[in-house]
Amino acid sequence: MQSYLVANPKGGVGKSTLATNLAGMFASTGHKVMLGDIDRQQSSRDWLQLRPASLPRIHSWEVEEGKPARPPADATHVILDTPAGLHGKKLTHVLKLVQRVIVPLQPSIFDILATRHFLEALREEQEIRQHHAFVAIVGMRVDARTRAAAELERFLDDVGLPVLTYLRDTQNYVQAAAHGMTLFDLPPSRVQKDLEQWSAIGNWAALPMSN
Repeated sequence: MQSYLVANPKGGVGKSTLATNLAGMFASTGHKVMLGDIDRQQSSRDWLQLRPASLPRIHSWEVEEGKPARPPADATHVILDTPAGLHGKKLTHVLKLVQRVIVPLQPSIFDILATRHFLEALREEQEIRQHHAFVAIVGMRVDARTRAAAELERFLDDVGLPVLTYLRDTQNYVQAAAHGMTLFDLPPSRVQKDLEQWSAIGNWAALPMSN
C-alpha cells in the first residue's frame, strides 16, 4: 500500500485541492484509493459525499464504533489531507504513517516564511530516511514563467527541496470540486493543460517507495 501526506502548516494554500485530485489521479487508473482527513472538519469526507457513483470510486475511512479509523481492505493508495497548523508531536506522529509527503506552496513571501521551519523538518526527515523522493513541493496557482516562481525555486534550493511542478490558477479545480469531481473525471480536451502539469506528479508517484 502506498501512502501520501498532503501537508502545509499554513491555511488556504490548496491542500484539499491537491489531495482530492491526487486521489482522483490514482482512482482513474484503477487503483483502490482511500482519501482520509485528519482535520476535525472532515472536509474531504464531505467532498466524497458529493461524488457521483458513476465515477471511479474513492473510499473514505472505515469507522466502527469503539475502533480506530482504518483504510478499507485491499486499499492500494492512501491519501491523507491535513489541517493548518500541523507541527510538533502531531506532525512527527503523522509522518510515521506515510511513505511520502507532498507540500502545496504558493510563491508569496508570506507563504514561504510561514512554511520555512516545516520544510526544514521535512528535509531532516528525508535525510533520515535516505530517500530522495520522500518530499515533493508543488507550486500552487502560479505561472512557472513569473519572477515569483523563480524566487520560490531559489528559496527551495537553499532548503534542499525541489519544486515538482506548478499548477496554474484555473476554475477547472473549483468547478470540479463543487460536484465531487477531479480533473481526471473531466473531458481530457477541457483540462489538457492541467493534465500536462500533473504528469510530473504522476512520474514522482511512480518512483520506488521507501520502506
